[in-house]
Amino acid sequence: MRVEPITCYRPRPELASEFVAPPYDVFDLEGARSYVRERPRSFLAVDRPETAFPPEHDPCADDVYEKAHELLAARAADGTLLRDGTRCFYLWRQRWAAGERTGTVGAFAVDDYTNGIIRRHELTRAAKEEDRTRHIRATNCQTGPALLAYRDNPVLGALVEAAKTAEPLYDFVDGDDVRQTVWRVARPAAVESLRLMLGYVERAYIADGHHRIAAAERICREMRTSEKDGCSGTEAYNFFLGALFPASQLSVRAYNRVVADAAGLAEDELVSAVEAQGFRVGPRLDAPVEPEAPGVFGMYAFGAWRRLKLTAPAPDDPRAALDVSLLQDRVLGPVLGIEDPGEDPRIEFVSGTAGMGELERGAGEKGAAFSLYPTTLSQLMAVADAGELMPPKSTWFEPKLPCGLFVRRINHRESILDGARRALGE
Repeated sequence: MRVEPITCYRPRPELASEFVAPPYDVFDLEGARSYVRERPRSFLAVDRPETAFPPEHDPCADDVYEKAHELLAARAADGTLLRDGTRCFYLWRQRWAAGERTGTVGAFAVDDYTNGIIRRHELTRAAKEEDRTRHIRATNCQTGPALLAYRDNPVLGALVEAAKTAEPLYDFVDGDDVRQTVWRVARPAAVESLRLMLGYVERAYIADGHHRIAAAERICREMRTSEKDGCSGTEAYNFFLGALFPASQLSVRAYNRVVADAAGLAEDELVSAVEAQGFRVGPRLDAPVEPEAPGVFGMYAFGAWRRLKLTAPAPDDPRAALDVSLLQDRVLGPVLGIEDPGEDPRIEFVSGTAGMGELERGAGEKGAAFSLYPTTLSQLMAVADAGELMPPKSTWFEPKLPCGLFVRRINHRESILDGARRALGE
């Protein structure tokens, strides 16, 4: 796998805690507006520039993306963002109540994604991919890292741990009580050692950031077409911004389902239909059911929880054997009529971090909610290695990587960012 050091814009260390923000896609529009109202100088204003316009304004209009460019330049002009022109790697540790992980931030080859060395596990949605493509095109920057996983490598792990003995560049606690610590690896010998060891990683897996990478690939194709014979393959647009973590350090949470209605079924009819699909359905329960193992599900409907246990043999196919697939293929589709979970407005996806109460509220009196055992990282890798794709919203990785710590320009096209740099005397 090819991974290169980066140059980037990054926040002034003393301003980092108030500047960085959660990823753009964890908010709906109103949530993003509320966040930016409370933190107008946060990076989310750049990542979600529609928050700068009145509600009736078209969020996909050209001036919305132009606003992102303008806001990014403003943060460079006022000194919030500094330009680090030295090609280096960054080591990024996140510590939270349940654990910690340390990854390497760098530029990952788009060709490795195209050729399957960096493997995806889900489809992208056209609208979201177009949004990130236009954002990159307007800002000329990649503004958020993709979260990647690799099978643990002890030598690479030892290099990373050795570099963490230096003084960190950033060390702060964010709004989600996650301690974010970053080390800068700039010494040429250390950079080269890390680059060479990353080259021995045979395969990486996208944990989070499919749309960012797909957008980076689209921009890369555009630039290669534009440059024609002038493209050497080393230009910045041939790479995307990512953070690579050992698989053993990643934490996966469940992604539960809520369906707006029971498809016209009465309670006894719903139970019978689920049993006919190969499940043992338990009695009504007052307490929520949090599955303790694969093949066990919780179902909330008609004011009560029930424990579902798969009794039919699980398929050999790695995708079909996933709990999210079993629920979709045996219950959501044939019983409740959710044929396309990625597009059907009757279904919502709720992170396991939201709690069981959120499932009950979502189902209400007429709907149904389902709690699942989390998809494991080994299952994700098996599906990706088989060249298959998981159903939408199969995994929820926690904690998310905040955005704004690293902003990477992808070419030298004239930009108002250049004016901002000149204003700072660079």
